[in-house]
Amino acid sequence: MTSDLEIISGALIFEGLPEQHLEQIKDVSISKNYPKGEMIFMEQDEGNGFYLVAEGLVKIFKVSPSGKEQILHVFGPGEPFGEVPVFSGKQFPANAEAIQTSRLLFFPRPAFLGLITAHPSLALNMLAVLSIRLRQFTLQVENLSLKEVPARLAAYLLYLSAEQKKEDVITLDISKGQLASLLGTIPETLSRILNRMNKQGLIETKDRTIRLLNREGLESLSIDGKKMK
Repeated sequence: MTSDLEIISGALIFEGLPEQHLEQIKDVSISKNYPKGEMIFMEQDEGNGFYLVAEGLVKIFKVSPSGKEQILHVFGPGEPFGEVPVFSGKQFPANAEAIQTSRLLFFPRPAFLGLITAHPSLALNMLAVLSIRLRQFTLQVENLSLKEVPARLAAYLLYLSAEQKKEDVITLDISKGQLASLLGTIPETLSRILNRMNKQGLIETKDRTIRLLNREGLESLSIDGKKMK
């Protein structure tokens, strides 16, 4: 079983910090367990700290007045979330829910701010992670507003291929319903597009395993942002 110190030291947000600082970070962390489907925080809850996924998966999402859910991101082991309120001292801007049985490390805001004051390099790491997160959200907004659903799906499959470091075969770690929400569509539309991609020889799907058969075609689809034939 991976120790909390190993999880912390392997996270990008704490990358490059000396061991004594990592030990101090571990000492202020609180381990919390969440069953699948349990809310971690709600939008507008007080931002009293941030989280690091030790095990499991967490989705960050917004809900429209009509009740439509839009998943903003899905975080897995080693990824932090809820960091913005650490600096702003304001409410959480979205909801967070465990979509698998999860164990999280929680870092209370007062204790963590004390560490940042003592070790400014930690603040630089956090700013780097927030910059990456901002870029991801900018790309997501661009995809949702400017591209058709097939282009969004193609871009996401290529992203997963790079993230999982696999050239041809990727595994979905979320349900197709959750993937549809992440892409800003509905499950029925996603299923039709997956079927068309299969028929056109771009991919081959089996349950949650997807084989990329035509990477060049997927890249063209993701860049052009055009509807499939």
